[in-house]
Amino acid sequence: MPKQNSRAATVAGLALAGTGLSHFVVPQVYEGVTKSAFPTNTRQHVYIDGAAETAIGLGIASPKTRKIALAGLGAYLLYMGVNVARNR
Repeated sequence: MPKQNSRAATVAGLALAGTGLSHFVVPQVYEGVTKSAFPTNTRQHVYIDGAAETAIGLGIASPKTRKIALAGLGAYLLYMGVNVARNR
């Protein structure tokens, strides 16, 4: 992978990890979005989503774990999409 793409992936991963960490600092910001996927125990799911985003983001930031983290990101997005569709 070219160095420029690797750097962009690292920055994107760190941004995602930072977003994940912000779920713990200001969880109320994410409750509205999370409620559509998880109408019960919403705050608990905000924290779970924050942990998942932090882990996936850190995985994307590291070239050694990037491929598996991208697969995890795909699975996470599918999981969220299925839950939103199911709760409509």
